[in-house]
Amino acid sequence: MPDYRLTHGVTDRRGNTLLAAGTRLTRRVMESLSSGQTTAIKTCRLLEYRQIRSDLLGFFAAAPYDLIFQETRRQEELLTIAGDVDLPEPVLESLYHFRELDFYTYRHTLLVFALSILIARELIDDRAALLQEVMAGPTHDIGKLCVPHEILAKGKPLNQAEHAHIRHHALAGYVLLSYYFQDPGILAAEVARDHHERRDGSGYPLGISIDNLMIDIVMVSDVYDALISPRPYRPVSYDNRTALEEITRQADAGTISETVARVLVALNRQTQPHFSRCVVSTECRGVPPSKNVYGLIETND
Repeated sequence: MPDYRLTHGVTDRRGNTLLAAGTRLTRRVMESLSSGQTTAIKTCRLLEYRQIRSDLLGFFAAAPYDLIFQETRRQEELLTIAGDVDLPEPVLESLYHFRELDFYTYRHTLLVFALSILIARELIDDRAALLQEVMAGPTHDIGKLCVPHEILAKGKPLNQAEHAHIRHHALAGYVLLSYYFQDPGILAAEVARDHHERRDGSGYPLGISIDNLMIDIVMVSDVYDALISPRPYRPVSYDNRTALEEITRQADAGTISETVARVLVALNRQTQPHFSRCVVSTECRGVPPSKNVYGLIETND
């Protein structure tokens, strides 16, 4: 197992410490954490939990998702698949925690989940396998529970310590999901840990090359929704064309999956062709928003 080490402690939503800062996430540590609960954790269907279904439908009505979900049949098929997703209640409570205190993360998590289903449907034929894969979608950012809200909401460049705390959410998510699912090998935990790694090894937490279809799907969906959504670190979002051009640029550079990027572009076409017949333009006419401080590190120089 790679040498994952926590830079910060991991706590659950109620503030209970699961693992301390500095802990090496060895196989023995993760298995001990996962088996440490003496009672079974209750589960619940995702779309039956409080207002999640109605919120998700409302998110579909806003551009550019109104184009992606314009077909009633596509929306119904997505809801049928999503309706079979069963999650531990603490995970659903954590998701709803974001609804109340960090609405961006709540909305982002659900839309990444929905996009992941649409993309996975194009690339995975077996329904049982599809359901197992998409369970990872609504949980990829749960580790942000362990990042102070003032850091998540900061509109200026982060300092080194804040930047390290943001990156901590990947391993924190891995720990939390291993604990709540009582299984460190579950795909959802791996996706939370690895969705900021990149195919060329330029990501984090370890900077390793990733070649896993579901991680690729969540990775691309995560980047896309982050580009087109309101964020504290820039005054306006990317327009949809510029966001897709950026996704295409990253795919061409080998950072993210070219196949998954092509599916996303096809989903955004008015005619909605099959991704294998979708011609992706390399012409860049979009203009990224100005005053975007994402990735900038504050220095004392």
